Amino acid sequence: MKKVISANQAVSQAVRAARTQVIAAYPITPQSTIVEMLASFCAQGDLQAKFINVESEHSAMAACIAAASVGARTFTATSSQGLALMHEMLHYASGLRFPIVMANVNRALGSPFNLKADLSDSLSQRDTGWLQFYCESGQEVFDTIIQSFKISEQVLLPVMVNLEGFILSHTYEIVDIPEQDRIDAFLPRPAERPILDVEDPMMMGATTDLYINFRYKMHQAMEEAKAVCQKVDGEFRAVFGRGYDLIQTYRCAGADIILVTAGTIAGTCRVVADRLAAQGLKVGVLKIKLFRPFPQEQLRRALADVKKIAVIDRDFSPGCGGILAQELKSALLGSKPDISVHEFIAGLGGKDVTDDDISWIVEQAMKAREPGGIKWIGLLE
Repeated sequence: MKKVISANQAVSQAVRAARTQVIAAYPITPQSTIVEMLASFCAQGDLQAKFINVESEHSAMAACIAAASVGARTFTATSSQGLALMHEMLHYASGLRFPIVMANVNRALGSPFNLKADLSDSLSQRDTGWLQFYCESGQEVFDTIIQSFKISEQVLLPVMVNLEGFILSHTYEIVDIPEQDRIDAFLPRPAERPILDVEDPMMMGATTDLYINFRYKMHQAMEEAKAVCQKVDGEFRAVFGRGYDLIQTYRCAGADIILVTAGTIAGTCRVVADRLAAQGLKVGVLKIKLFRPFPQEQLRRALADVKKIAVIDRDFSPGCGGILAQELKSALLGSKPDISVHEFIAGLGGKDVTDDDISWIVEQAMKAREPGGIKWIGLLE
């Protein structure tokens, strides 16, 4: 069934289709319509789930952890300052190895106050032990939510699905929603795992001197998650005819320069790549879909033959630089000593990134002999 819906509605439709059992909800712009729609589903009997109204995002994640501890398929959604307020509990969710799925509607972090999208809120949580996906369309959002439940329940780590506020969350487009029986076949009930049970008492998250062992096991699960993500995406493609891979490349074969980014900017980059191709310039586009675990093997292969990369970061780590650029340079260290990585910061706080901006990025990177530090797009002159 095809519907014209927003990406936020696509999240809600996917959560219903996944037969989620517990939803913990606290509203925050621009995420609120996700939990509003899910509340409506529950009230009307369209979704047989326990809907928990909580007093904060911190409590929302605490409720999800409690629900996951007894084996429930669990979901929540948040954005920006709400995600920041969850920070403590994000570590608990991953440390306890609970398969929780959360949609984060990307929004700039204060201060100053800003309601528009960049990726700094989710990327600042990169060390919490959550898998992170970044989506470009409402369809990709729906499909990624469905896949994330299956992935999370296999690797026993929580998953964060990121979509940009307003750019996606409130934009309406055609989204294909498969029949429920096909989704049920793809996403069966969770397999049995250790849970809290009054008939078989146990303790979770107790104090231990073996802490390093647990972190090591979490890292192993993260590394294994790359293969699981690819496998689940392949299974999804075989059933529904759509797939996304860990990274997506466009015009990268034989490219003079490759633009690397995440989220919706990738679409504008492809338009620019097509335009510049007509002028004889070979520009490739690489979109990072899976950020945690970081797909360094796939990136090394995709970038093996290019000499110049321009990374467009819709985020910033003060005192360091663009987060994607730093991760990419670390992944390529040693394997590509001759590659030139140019860093560009664009779109912070929802600042529009136009095709002219991207053309300028290509021009600047192509004429530069050395990277020459971070370049900012959209600064007030």
